[in-house]
Amino acid sequence: MELLNKLKWRYAAKAMNGKKVSEEKVTRILEAARLAPTSSGLQPFEIFVIKNQEIKEKIRPIAWNQSVITDCSHLLVFAAWDTYTEDRINHMFDLTNEIRGFKNEGWENYRQMLLSTYPQKDAEDNFNHAAKQAYIAFSQAITAAAYEQVDATPIEGFDPDAVDEILNLREKGLRSAVLLPLGYRAEDEDWLVNLVKVRKPMDELVTVIE
Repeated sequence: MELLNKLKWRYAAKAMNGKKVSEEKVTRILEAARLAPTSSGLQPFEIFVIKNQEIKEKIRPIAWNQSVITDCSHLLVFAAWDTYTEDRINHMFDLTNEIRGFKNEGWENYRQMLLSTYPQKDAEDNFNHAAKQAYIAFSQAITAAAYEQVDATPIEGFDPDAVDEILNLREKGLRSAVLLPLGYRAEDEDWLVNLVKVRKPMDELVTVIE
């Protein structure tokens, strides 16, 4: 019930007041994103935490000039792998074996199945798949922010190629997928702050098949 109340409290803030979010809260939000489930456990994305105001100023014009880009405390950029490679897949499987302390035949067979599948696929298809995984972590970060009573504004309205250039993402084998400013709402400047949250009623959204 506490989590549901926090989710009812949250909304996509349209104006932020510049107040800084504590590093402890940001760390917990990032940890929630790190713990998100992803396909085959590959976590095919990275999260860039932008605190530098000059970089935020560069991003704002190519993000529909949204004020939350520059007025937020931390700007999270979720960047997905540009494709799946043997090295990337092997790294995650090797990491799993290292942390668990043993190798499993079924797990190793699964590794070989992925190695024979993903690297041969079209890079754009692989990026789209990786971006979907980034969105799972993105959603979990939004939920964690609500739990911390930190405002978070999901932003897809931006020029990803321009963001990639500003952050040199292509050189890292990454492409920006979605942005998430973290901060605190400016209640006197935000037209959305006092409006009632609107969602479909449960019977329109959910179908139970018994």
